Amino acid sequence: MTVHQQVLDGALKAFMLGYLENLALIERLHRLLLDVVKDEFERLGILEINPVQALLLFNIGENEVTAGELKSRGYYQGSNVSYNLKKLVELGYMHHQRSEIDRRSVRVRLTEKGRKVRGLIADLFTRHAEGLEKRGVVNAAGMEDVNQTLKRMERYWSEQIRYIY
Repeated sequence: MTVHQQVLDGALKAFMLGYLENLALIERLHRLLLDVVKDEFERLGILEINPVQALLLFNIGENEVTAGELKSRGYYQGSNVSYNLKKLVELGYMHHQRSEIDRRSVRVRLTEKGRKVRGLIADLFTRHAEGLEKRGVVNAAGMEDVNQTLKRMERYWSEQIRYIY
């Protein structure tokens, strides 16, 4: 093995270690986000919905969507979207209405109760953004860099799913 190959192997190994650390951080951050939402809701006495359902309400916002659109628009990544939608409708956080054209399709939107929860999540995220900036954890440019990198990784993974398999 030449010195050049050893340097390349070392660079790839370092990159791989960084990539694996990225994956672990992404997973941990998602779980922490769910814990942060759970803690906020426990503090406020909101116990009937879980953090995944609360984030679903936040992501839908003022839109009216079908279950299929939730995934395609990136509002929901889980596999049990039907369960969560049904639960949110039963609890009065969402309205649902069958499509006049395709009776199999159901459109959902937030009720006033759902919009209140969305507002609570928005307030929580605003406090977080202010805290991150105030403490110097990350500035606007750093946030943009992170977002651009994560978008490129998302695009790469999406391409792997669509074109490789």
